Amino acid sequence: MNALLTTAPLAASTRPVNWDTFIPKTLVPAIFDTLYMVAITMVIAGFLGLLLGALLYTTREGNIYQNRFVYAVLNVLVNIVRPIPFIILIAALGPLTSAVVQTRLGLNAAIFAMSFGASFAIARIVEQNMVSIDPGVVEAARAMGASRLRILFTVMIPEALGPLILGYTFIVIGVVDMSAMAGYVGGGGLGKVAIVDGYQKFQDQITWLVVAVIIILVQLVQFIGNTLAKRVLHR
Repeated sequence: MNALLTTAPLAASTRPVNWDTFIPKTLVPAIFDTLYMVAITMVIAGFLGLLLGALLYTTREGNIYQNRFVYAVLNVLVNIVRPIPFIILIAALGPLTSAVVQTRLGLNAAIFAMSFGASFAIARIVEQNMVSIDPGVVEAARAMGASRLRILFTVMIPEALGPLILGYTFIVIGVVDMSAMAGYVGGGGLGKVAIVDGYQKFQDQITWLVVAVIIILVQLVQFIGNTLAKRVLHR
């Protein structure tokens, strides 16, 4: 019996992969699932994170919407959520995920958890990039009689746009990482393929292939982000 238990994993690891079936029926759909999760997450978290980050910046002391209480609450909230490892955050959000999307498993559950976590990460990046805005530009807009909302959308955000693009690029890469971990809760995508078809079945070739695909995706995202940021910074 001991010999059988010892040799079983080795036998599984030598089982050949039918690439003609695996690539079109498993890998390609997983790539589209990952792209879907990342895209929807970035739309939701991108908007919410920008809103939270702008509030964090504008409610600072001396800023256009200064409010110590609001800033303190938002700052503490971001500091609480942001450091939580995503795999733990998924579990902690279980009851809330069930209430919102009616399930704790699958793509929609993964997107909810990813959007929640990414929103707070984006908020801090937005705030940090907006802090670097030249106060003189804001004061000039105030002196010209611009409203606070107009200052926010026509002065502050455009002034920080280049660094914000780089910050969002960094977050997209982080969200790709989140989507891989979402495979642990049946989130689908490349993470599920690497875990279920690769790691659990001792098929190292599949795991390496998934790693290669993720690296390519990340490089493409980084290239696009760098290119857009460069164009904005050189306008």
